[in-house]
Amino acid sequence: MEKKNFSLTLLCLMLSGVGAVTVTIPQGQYEYARGDNITLPCSFRTIVSITSQTQVVITWSSLTQQTTIDETVIATYYHSSTPTTDIDTDYEGRVSVDVDVTQGKANLKLFSISLADNKNFECRVQIPGDRSGKQTAITNLVVLVAPSTPVCKIQGTAQYGQDITLTCASAEGSPNPTYSWKRFNVQNQSVPQDSRTTDKDGILSLYNITKDTSGYYVCTSQNKIRSATCNLTLSVMPPSMNIASTAGIIGGVAAVLVILIIVICCCCCRKKNKDEEYAMGVREGDEYHDNEPDRNGEGQRVEGQGKDSYEDSSVKKTERNEEKSQPDRRDYDDRRSDYDDRRSDYNDRRRDDYDDRRSDYDDRRSDYDDRRRDYDDRRRDYDDRRSDYSDRRERYDDDRRHQDRRRDDDRYDDRDRDRPPVPNSKPPRRDYDD
Repeated sequence: MEKKNFSLTLLCLMLSGVGAVTVTIPQGQYEYARGDNITLPCSFRTIVSITSQTQVVITWSSLTQQTTIDETVIATYYHSSTPTTDIDTDYEGRVSVDVDVTQGKANLKLFSISLADNKNFECRVQIPGDRSGKQTAITNLVVLVAPSTPVCKIQGTAQYGQDITLTCASAEGSPNPTYSWKRFNVQNQSVPQDSRTTDKDGILSLYNITKDTSGYYVCTSQNKIRSATCNLTLSVMPPSMNIASTAGIIGGVAAVLVILIIVICCCCCRKKNKDEEYAMGVREGDEYHDNEPDRNGEGQRVEGQGKDSYEDSSVKKTERNEEKSQPDRRDYDDRRSDYDDRRSDYNDRRRDDYDDRRSDYDDRRSDYDDRRRDYDDRRRDYDDRRSDYSDRRERYDDDRRHQDRRRDDDRYDDRDRDRPPVPNSKPPRRDYDD
């Protein structure tokens, strides 16, 4: 009795697995470069006999790599007497299915793949009456993209005792690139990082930086396709030598220089004006004092003094004024003579420079005229040779035409000479028009 029950149980299990469908994808992951046209293979097996009337539904879906809940149906193939394929609007023109239900083939074709296709793809086969077994298979598509040129930045203030971070990131890259930092000194020699420095995911953290932290930093972004680099120069300064203080110092020095220049210009202009006034003989103060009576009453006729005393005082005053003005006059004459000498020297140099430039211009003009005459001579020679060629060509054509005419005449004479004579018995020509 127990043997009979065991046989019945084994028979039921065998019958339950007769129609089980099995869907398989050869590999769990496929890697292709961006822009390629690819095919994701999928095959299925079933013992159910499939005819043109058998309903078979093949569905390809995309799943995010983080979760399989977010599912997007890409294409659905319905097998019947008139097979149809339904493709999602987001994939129109980029997706097609290669299906042969008799051979168990249900491939998916993708054209011009991009980073957006970095997903899991699921192949599902549904046959009415055969719901047991493994109806789905999943594979992962990895689109290979070389990392773009990374961007290096400094976050923080590069001053003694501060903590800063150097960041490095590529805008794209698949698989995700890995980052590494290297430091070089002024001699372009690699320098090991400080023991407290941390380097993780392209972020280099520097703590309690000093002057020795300054250097040339290079970040490398790399995946299995290729690598790309970026670099930056880190200069650590004392707190008092930050950018604001440096700008203030530079601004103050520039302001002092401007003030000094203005003061010097004003002094020069004032001295120049005084010299011009003295050169024009503006001596109003002296003239006024010459005509002004003396405070002690000199120059006036005092009661009790005679005419001779008045004249003597006037002569003495004139002599004193002349003695006072003689040194100023001599100084003016000296400056005037120096100015005339410099003016004469300037005129001589200017005249010599003008003569030199004029002579150089004449030489270049003469050279141009010579080259122009040479060109004219060569042009005339060319015209003569061209005229001679035309004459010889015309004579050649005349001789050729004359020879052709003579040859034609000789051929015509030979033909008349070789023609046989007309027999006497030849009947006269009859005119049938009559």
